[in-house]
Formats: sequence, C-alpha cells, structure tokens
Amino acid sequence: MKNIVEIYSYRDMIWSLVRRELRGKYEKSVLGFLWAFLGPLFQILIYSLVFTNIFHNNMPNFYIFLMSGILPWTFFSDSLGQGTGAIIYNAEMVKKIYFPREVLVISEVIAKLINMLLSFAVMAVFLVISGIGFSDQIVLLPIVVLIELILCLGASFFVSAITVYFRDLEYVIQVVLMAWIWATPIMYSLDDVTYPMKRILFLNPLTQVITCYHDILYFHRWTAPREYLIPLIEGIVILMIGYSVFNKIKKRFAEEL
Repeated sequence: MKNIVEIYSYRDMIWSLVRRELRGKYEKSVLGFLWAFLGPLFQILIYSLVFTNIFHNNMPNFYIFLMSGILPWTFFSDSLGQGTGAIIYNAEMVKKIYFPREVLVISEVIAKLINMLLSFAVMAVFLVISGIGFSDQIVLLPIVVLIELILCLGASFFVSAITVYFRDLEYVIQVVLMAWIWATPIMYSLDDVTYPMKRILFLNPLTQVITCYHDILYFHRWTAPREYLIPLIEGIVILMIGYSVFNKIKKRFAEEL
C-alpha cells in the first residue's frame, strides 16, 4: 500500500511521460495519431488478403474479425516489446532523479493503451460500415480492456526489470513475439481448433483475452463469467509476479545503468 500511495502521488509525472511518449512519437509526422492505427491497418490488410485469397477463409467480414484481435495484440506486443527499454532508455533520469521507478513502466503501458483506444474509435467506423455494428455485449469491453491492462503491466514490470541486467532480453522478446502471435487466436477462430491443440493454446494467457474481444466485437455473443474470471486471475498472478521481481531489484537499477 505504501508503494501504491507513493506511485499515486507521482500521477502528474506519469501523465507528463505519457504525453511525452505520444507527442514525441507523432509530433513531426503529417498524419499524427493516425499512425497508431495505420500500422495495424496495413497488417490487417495483408492478413486479410492472404487468408481470404490463398487460404480461402470464408468467414464473413473477416477483416473485422482480424481487427478485433490485432488491435489488442498490438497493445500487448508494444507494451512488452517496448517495455523492455522502459528503464534502460531512461537511464539518465534513473541515475539523477528520485522517483518511483514504476512510473516509467506505467506511463509506457498507458501510452500504448491510449493508442489502442484511439484505434478502437476508428474501428467503430468499420463496424458500422460492415453492418456488424454494436450489440449489448459492448458493455463487457471495458472489463476485457482492464484485464489486458493488468496483464500488460505485469509482463512489462518483469521484462523491464530483467532487461537492466540482461540486455539481450530486448531482442529475445522480439523473437518470442513473432512466434507468440501465431499461438494466439487472432487470424483464426478458437472454434475451429481441435481439442488437443485448443488445450495447448489455453496455456497462453492471451488466448482467452483475444477470444473475449472476438465475442464482443465480432460474434456478438455472451460468454460465461468464468471466461472472464480465468484471464483476470491469470493477469493478477502475472502482475504480482512481475511487480515482485521489479520491486525486489529496482534499488540497484542506478548502479547497473
């Protein structure tokens, strides 16, 4: 609780870092924040062409299915991939100024969350154009976003702390993410996966999270409460582990940097 209170007292610093991250990334570009959506959009376009024309996927409005999975995946992969550098890329701040080191990780993840929410705003237009629209299940969207936020924070705390001591982790994570995306039901529906493989996929904490996004935004179907409870518990456990590691070794960050 003491740590939480201290982090909260630095909330202005968190928002300042979030604004720095967002403005620094887009301020000199012509399209600005639209690039937060254009990257995933091109990825969606490529996957749509490949899976529709080469693998002959007959799922109607397949691009909406992809969009509802890739946007949350981008939030997670960016949080994890760039979270590895949250401490080491702010070495001068860590060595010269006192503040809770957690602030750097939290601001990084919140910036990625804002990017995803902006992308969802653009996706809303495509939902209307496609005719899929919205359903009552949309009320569950904030719950899934919160679950993923918890998961991203836990994973980012862990990798940002370990990278200070093991710099190669930054590159290892990039390789892991290239494989991880295929172990997550983004380009395919979990309903089409046979039971033995489905059981393996459920070892991936993102599997149920992405499935919930699909159910809310594409299939418009209610899922059992346990489908939200399980990833929530997994996210909390990962957050506890990630933060415990971060909190234990953060005192030596300045020495290692």
